[in-house]
Amino acid sequence: MKTFRLSLYTLFIFTSIFMLLLPPQAESGGEGKLVYYVPVEQAVERGLLAFMERSFEQAAEEGADHIVLEVDTPGGFVDAAGRIASLMNNTDIPITAFVVNEALSAGAYISLMADNIVMMPGTDMGSAAVVDGSGNAADTKSQSVWLARMQDAAEKNDRDPQFALAMADPGINLPEYRAGEGELLTFNAREAFEENYAEAIASNREELLEYLGLENAIEREMEVSFAEQIARFVTHPIIIPILLSIGSLGLVLELYSPGFGIPGFMGLGALFLFFFGHMVAGFAGWEAFILFGAGVVLLVIEILVPGFGIFGALGIGAIIASLVLGSADTMTVLTSIMIATVVAITAMILLFKYVGFKGPMKRFVLSESTNTEEGYVSSETRKDLVGTLGEALTVLRPSGTALIDNERLDVVSEGGYIEQGRKVKVISTSGSRIVVREMDDDLADDGS
Repeated sequence: MKTFRLSLYTLFIFTSIFMLLLPPQAESGGEGKLVYYVPVEQAVERGLLAFMERSFEQAAEEGADHIVLEVDTPGGFVDAAGRIASLMNNTDIPITAFVVNEALSAGAYISLMADNIVMMPGTDMGSAAVVDGSGNAADTKSQSVWLARMQDAAEKNDRDPQFALAMADPGINLPEYRAGEGELLTFNAREAFEENYAEAIASNREELLEYLGLENAIEREMEVSFAEQIARFVTHPIIIPILLSIGSLGLVLELYSPGFGIPGFMGLGALFLFFFGHMVAGFAGWEAFILFGAGVVLLVIEILVPGFGIFGALGIGAIIASLVLGSADTMTVLTSIMIATVVAITAMILLFKYVGFKGPMKRFVLSESTNTEEGYVSSETRKDLVGTLGEALTVLRPSGTALIDNERLDVVSEGGYIEQGRKVKVISTSGSRIVVREMDDDLADDGS
């Protein structure tokens, strides 16, 4: 019996040692793994880049095992797409682009930069021509750079680059995919899967995770904060000139309004949104705010204490510098400033024509006049002479000299030629101006 117990004890020890020496078994179905969902929605611009930077940073801090980009975008701006691509390249976390509606233009490029592409049924990817701010085809240099980027993105994951090039170059003819001459290639989900431009087709997140082998993973969804929503809106290149135009128009209207009212708050509010959005997006710092505040103070000094335009010029320069310093793209903000300047000048011309000078603008313009109603006269008006008869001492053509009430005076005829020696009658006086009219001798003798 003692020998049997010893044998069992020995077997237990050896079994325990054997179990400890076995390699750890992988957790089934991705259990314990962490998946981050990051929405890539609306236009691709710098605001989206700032949101994705925060998302990737948070995913890395929490030890995420996979990032899923849920793509639904019509495209956007090349520079923002390029920076997002760099962000994706610089992370060690595997990335899957999950196309939930459309991945067009810059959205297609971002999807191609992911490690995997999974598309929902009925979704599209492609149509990635690069255009300028007016919607026209970009110049040859920009086109060449964009085509190179699309090709590199395709080759990154061993995809046939001709399809990526056909998405961006209408000169590539692929009629089997509705991409005839002059048309851009756009894949639907089935076509993308057949040409290895999508690794799988999934109807929902569950099917996506099943394909990735992460069906039991912990899911975490990133959400765009309210501040980031504002930032994405106000940093859009189309919105920037509108904001600056509203800002300049509001401040111009305030110059014509007594006190500080709605136009002033409208102008300052638009400029505050510009700086707030760019600060949230990470483009502007407190130095831009401080410089803008200094510019406003200098303009107020110019209004209250005229300094021959020195304070005004410095203030305008400080405001322009703050806008450039706080922007993501210098050319965009300079163009926006030019548009806002045109709007402000137009508003000032219209207000000057139809409203006149009111409010603080009255400080810049001399509006008082030296008229008789205000008690100003250039010389004494001889109203006592009106109706008095006299004689032209010189020829009046129409001005000359007349003897009126035994006093030699400079006079002007009513409009006609009056010979010397003719009888005249004073009909009006205004300051030193005495107007006379020729009288017939008979009427003069009668004293009429």
